Amino acid sequence: MKIALAQINTTVSDIRGNVARIRAFAARAAALGADLTVFPEQSLGGYPALDLWEERGFIEANERALRRLAKETEASEMGLLVGLSAGNPRKTGKPVRNAAALLHKGKISVRSKTLLPTYDVFDEARYFEPALSNPPLKFKGVQLGVTICEDAWSRGPGGKRLYRRDPVQAQAKAGAEVLVNISASPFERGKAHARLRLLSEHARTARRPLLYCNLIGGNDEIIFDGRSLALDSRGRLVAAAKAFAEDLLLVDLANVPKPLAAPSPESDISEAGEALCLGIRDYAGKCGFERVLVGLSGGIDSAVVCALAARALGPDKVLGVSMPSMYSSKGSLADARALAQNLGIRHLTLPISGIYRRYMGVLREAFAGKPENLAEQNLQARIRGTLLMALSNKHACMLLSTGNKSELSVGYCTLYGDMSGGLAVLADVPKRTVYELAQWLNRKAGVIPRSSIEKAPSAELRPNQKDQDDLPAYETLDRILEAYIEARLGPEELARTGLDPLLVEDMLNRIDKSEYKRRQAPPSLKISSKAFGVGRRMPLARGSYRA
Repeated sequence: MKIALAQINTTVSDIRGNVARIRAFAARAAALGADLTVFPEQSLGGYPALDLWEERGFIEANERALRRLAKETEASEMGLLVGLSAGNPRKTGKPVRNAAALLHKGKISVRSKTLLPTYDVFDEARYFEPALSNPPLKFKGVQLGVTICEDAWSRGPGGKRLYRRDPVQAQAKAGAEVLVNISASPFERGKAHARLRLLSEHARTARRPLLYCNLIGGNDEIIFDGRSLALDSRGRLVAAAKAFAEDLLLVDLANVPKPLAAPSPESDISEAGEALCLGIRDYAGKCGFERVLVGLSGGIDSAVVCALAARALGPDKVLGVSMPSMYSSKGSLADARALAQNLGIRHLTLPISGIYRRYMGVLREAFAGKPENLAEQNLQARIRGTLLMALSNKHACMLLSTGNKSELSVGYCTLYGDMSGGLAVLADVPKRTVYELAQWLNRKAGVIPRSSIEKAPSAELRPNQKDQDDLPAYETLDRILEAYIEARLGPEELARTGLDPLLVEDMLNRIDKSEYKRRQAPPSLKISSKAFGVGRRMPLARGSYRA
């Protein structure tokens, strides 16, 4: 039997467009002689559809599309396995199932997801009714053990049991000859190797070949990396699809290819770069924006965002805007111009010194008797945010926010100023990784000026300002952030790593107190195990249990 794995880029709720993609890939697979074409989880309605899963009309649209596709298989020898949101036929429980449907000769056979994740970006138990049983599906004389995404994660990468049930092994025990998992597994750095190790263990334990079809593309904050694959009955990788691109992978189970070389377990910086480019391209495109703009300070963060955008969309789709003040250095202006020239993007310069003076004139009486503080600095950032949003409105292009995860963590950013925008590209990228991305972007041609990379980071909102006037060295800050936010370590555990306990406590307090800013930030592209946004839910009004 020849099975094609079609990793497609779906759009949430665009059922007509998703069906067109399914048809196109099915036609390609049929031309290659496939007996069955497998599509990712929720391939009809897109993932994640969130509260759309609670709308009856959305579920009915999924089911209508499924019936149309099933009818189209009447005259074909090839079957389709697609993911969808389907109604629950039982009177009890949630009204919707996260389902996989086998379509062949006009007939529909449906199986449901057993394990519903409720961690990080997932909240499936809120919407779906889990499967009580999930027997194999017979197709052309072969018993297919069909599972959906989390069903394969009954154990974590370290072997820890996460659920009482193991749907993949249950399929094997029930007589499945081939294991198939359709998935919408989000990208995060280092996850691909853990995922491969997990699936390999399933195939090796069950002594069955395992086929895995994953979604690709960006939907809101989440990026799906594809990397569909086939494993033989010994758990060895025998076929692999592309990362961060649509692909069709044909596997002949009667003539299994020789094992491939094991991929490196290390996460390369290129993975993060390609993921962010895909996230920019899909978020802009799926939200209806053809063009984007970026405020260019001459620093490394805005340079990296601009270069990623130009790579994702093309230089002709990117507008760079410099907004110098009386505190902007000549070097920063020169670096912004050089970046725009290197990338081949359009570049505007809008000075803000005169606007700032007029604002201060209006505020003179209201500010009288008060010492100069952050209000004057933030005013500059908010003037810039206003100008950028005006350009966004006038030119129908989306503003990309340029702040990084390190700054956003401790509130080193200005609401309605540099936080303005439709998408926060680097909000899950620590400052150290921003530098790595700059080197990656410069690997063939030096598009980002060396001085933007080498100079000390500065917001340039007061004379001779440096980030480290207010923050510890980014290397130290990022160690604290990764340990606290991603590893969930407490202050005592952090202190045992050799970090200054007083510094740790100060930074943790700043992280906690900045939650109100992050709640108002643009959506951010997720590339780590714990990003700010839908996967990290913290109260705004709170005290400190550490006090």
